[in-house]
Amino acid sequence: MNGAVLAGLIDLKKSDLLRRKVEDYAIAKGEKASSLVEKMGGAGGFTAKNLALAADALGGMLGDGECTRILSFPADVVSTGLRGVLAQAVKHFDCIITTCGTLDHDLARAWGKGYFHGAFDMDDRSLHQIGVNRLGNVLVPNESYGEVLENKMQPILRDLAAQKADWGGRELIAEFGKKVSDENSILHQACKHNVPVYVPGITDGAFGTNLMMFAQDKKFSLNLLRDEKELSDIIYDSKRLGALMMGGGISKHHVIWWSQFKGGLDYAVYITTATQYDGSLSGARLEEAISWGKVKERARMATVDGDVTVILPLLLAAVYENL
Repeated sequence: MNGAVLAGLIDLKKSDLLRRKVEDYAIAKGEKASSLVEKMGGAGGFTAKNLALAADALGGMLGDGECTRILSFPADVVSTGLRGVLAQAVKHFDCIITTCGTLDHDLARAWGKGYFHGAFDMDDRSLHQIGVNRLGNVLVPNESYGEVLENKMQPILRDLAAQKADWGGRELIAEFGKKVSDENSILHQACKHNVPVYVPGITDGAFGTNLMMFAQDKKFSLNLLRDEKELSDIIYDSKRLGALMMGGGISKHHVIWWSQFKGGLDYAVYITTATQYDGSLSGARLEEAISWGKVKERARMATVDGDVTVILPLLLAAVYENL
């Protein structure tokens, strides 16, 4: 502990610290999620309190009619049933920033025969020999992933290339959203509600590989700088900015990177399982982003440590009840 922090602790008055007691709570039969999360906030510790803070910040964000809201998440959760929860949430946001794997899993699950339950401790060598891929405890057969994406994407790309040769990433993704009718599809809901989807790392996955393969002998190019201009316009045109971010990496960084040019996020909720002690972006708390000007000093914010497949449904259920 450095001297400045120690001096600050010495200057604190005991009465200033001991203002709110830890409150015990019980669960009532049929209790609403919003009521339960509020009680968790009074419990004092540990992640439960941060979940309540997140509900307060997210509720403020979604209730602020002058706030431009950004949804950010990684691809792995799209392989799970949380995909439906994310698809349902799309209409509450003004844009999405995610990864190429999100496109892969969303389209593969919309067009293919499905993903399946597995376990974390399966024999991966045996799985590989029978053409089954493991993502955590989710099983992804080859025919439900790469094969279906290639078979479906190439004809669509031929039709799009016949219209014009130069495409923006967001623009291209929107066209694929039109080709999906699955109500649990994130791209379908984004298309339905006119929510732009930005994927700065669009080449890092099966979707991007299919683009590269198609473009080898066709007049077809992707202009990602056009996406960046659109994102900058969204940020600069906003009155206030808010973001719900899950996981780290390029999708999280793209949100906070662009937000700094508007003075930082006014609302921010971040769900992560990563530790901050390796200096990673995934582990970095929102407070660290304040030092960079990516989150405002007086922002309504909360970082929640935990598995997003558990945290997000409870968080959204609590917030939706009060919208």
